[in-house]
Amino acid sequence: MKKRYLWTLAAALVLTPLIPTNAMASSTVAAVSSKTLEKIASEKAALLTEQYGITSVQYALIDNGVIKVSGQTGFNDIEGKIPLTKETIYGIGSTSKMFTASAVMKLVDEGKINLDTPVVQYITDFKMEDERYKKITPRMLLNHSSGLQGSSLNSAFLFKDPDPYVHDSLLENLSTQKLKAEPGAFSVYCNDGFTLAEILVERVSNMTFTAFIHHNFAVPLGMNHTMTPQDMVETSKFAGLYSPAYEGQLPTETTNAIGTGGVYSTAEDLVRFSQIFTGKRTDVLSIKSAQTMEQEEYRRGLWPKDADNSMDFGLGWDSVRLFPFNDYGIKALVKGGDTQMYHSSFVVLPGQNMAAAVITSGGSSSINQLLASELLLQAMKEKGTIKEIKPDKSFGKPVKADMPNDFVKYAGYYSTQGDQWNVTIKDGELSLSGIVAPDQKFIYTKDGTFVDEDGSTKVSFVKESNGRTYLWMSQYSSVPELGQLAFSDYKAEKLEAVVLNKETTDAWAKREGKSYYPINEKFSSVNYMSMIRPTIQTSGGHKLEGYFNDIKITGLNTAESQHQIPGTAGRDTLSILFYGKEGVEYFNAATTVYMSEDGVKPLYKGKLSKTTIQADGYARWFSVPEAAAGKKMVVKMPAKGGFMVYDETGALVNNTVISGKNEVVLPTKGYIVFAGNAGSTFGITLVK
Repeated sequence: MKKRYLWTLAAALVLTPLIPTNAMASSTVAAVSSKTLEKIASEKAALLTEQYGITSVQYALIDNGVIKVSGQTGFNDIEGKIPLTKETIYGIGSTSKMFTASAVMKLVDEGKINLDTPVVQYITDFKMEDERYKKITPRMLLNHSSGLQGSSLNSAFLFKDPDPYVHDSLLENLSTQKLKAEPGAFSVYCNDGFTLAEILVERVSNMTFTAFIHHNFAVPLGMNHTMTPQDMVETSKFAGLYSPAYEGQLPTETTNAIGTGGVYSTAEDLVRFSQIFTGKRTDVLSIKSAQTMEQEEYRRGLWPKDADNSMDFGLGWDSVRLFPFNDYGIKALVKGGDTQMYHSSFVVLPGQNMAAAVITSGGSSSINQLLASELLLQAMKEKGTIKEIKPDKSFGKPVKADMPNDFVKYAGYYSTQGDQWNVTIKDGELSLSGIVAPDQKFIYTKDGTFVDEDGSTKVSFVKESNGRTYLWMSQYSSVPELGQLAFSDYKAEKLEAVVLNKETTDAWAKREGKSYYPINEKFSSVNYMSMIRPTIQTSGGHKLEGYFNDIKITGLNTAESQHQIPGTAGRDTLSILFYGKEGVEYFNAATTVYMSEDGVKPLYKGKLSKTTIQADGYARWFSVPEAAAGKKMVVKMPAKGGFMVYDETGALVNNTVISGKNEVVLPTKGYIVFAGNAGSTFGITLVK
């Protein structure tokens, strides 16, 4: 199994009200609804838990202000004492961005924000190392075209810990960063843009973001189960979380980048929220603002030609022309969200005044989108809005054609997020292989594209107006009994070889094959569920000289993402800086600090020892020496801290934040990390 080179974060995610006296009748489920549609919904939802490993599912569909279908399936707490209900609360991940975008537009309605006025006029202490930041506007934050690097999400995903650090530290983190592109040049998914928009809402409104969405959306729409980590919510109200990495129920997950991915809600609450996008609750948001949000913002910058797709940005929306609804001539809007544990999809048909929401514990937003789309299609078929549900699409089995000789110029190395692809073209066939991605083969066809054997994917090459060459890929992905997803985007950008001088080559050669350990993630982090050790790999296999995976080496101790890919393949770019301290090498990447394996020392094998978190707050990593393997380690815990133990494969053996157990039998060749507040001391006892 290939190792990833950086800590994987959700795309993610891209994160108490009372029932109002003017709550509409639409807040209740219709007394009479279609048994056929209810049966279909129940059966399709059961597929997710029975065949796709999803723990629980909650779903709802609203039609002309009336909730027609609402249900849930799966299991909740492991003891079976707390049933799933329509009021069970889930994290909605990046679907939270729709609350952020709506909050900005609410302030536009009030004349307090202009979408095209620079953000620095509202957030005067917003600064970056790149002077172009002064051109960033609220519109660019909401359509992902700001040019910000992507995701400053260090210590964002925590177990039952509403620590606002990720919000409070954003402006400081951005102050040391440069932009990846000219503001407005192209839209590429960006979490930091929405955390910055969250701060924008707070500065302009003089309210906390949580208070703002309660006052302006949750209360007037009767969304009585929509809240954030800043609200006090009983643990029993949340859907149970589980992971293959741990036997037992996990604590509640808090995503503390609230405007990016931290809102909690229910499926019924989300479909109530949809009414502001269909023009039925103009007392909450104006029709003008709702229509502005569904404009084709992706067209403002570099973007591939139109094709069936699930990713064509509006303001907040992932797509404003969602497949398969475009095939029926129906406008559909979608926003999906994934945290580490929760997943959601929210699909709105503004012209039909309909919406569906699907939220799960486990799974993915893509699977949820399929179910939400299927419910809407079935509902429209039942009403007669559409006659039939169309069959899955395909490019058909490829018929090989004569390939022009000049196509071989597109062979070479391409960068995409977290990977580097090697494209070879010979005799009318294209082979694509990556460091992470599986090998794929395509056949040249008469329309000038390459198509894979089963006809689900086609690729071509485009030299864009910016002079860069992109690998364009269009895909249909079918999921039995749930439907089909479509994607059409630039997946990768062609790389040029980099010639490094001997000094730089030697410096990186010394890092080759070394693992690095994250040291500034909070002890309550969900990321400690598994031990991820980025490994430096710059040579061998499918790698172009001068690159660390997709990141260009720029000096002895520096590397920087330089691709400019719209959509999602160019998201979360990095600037990496290596430095030494007391004989150990470290590097910074996307606000996370990593320590070389040289800094991992064997745990003291004697009976009694202690370790203390130093003033820098960095976690302390240890390996398990042979003499300690098989012994029980008992730890006297500090008030704010935890420790995690992993076996030699990186699998979790014990996490005190999850288990509450301060003792563990140490595995052979395992690893231990102690994390906590600066000054926290762990007293360690080893017993046979």
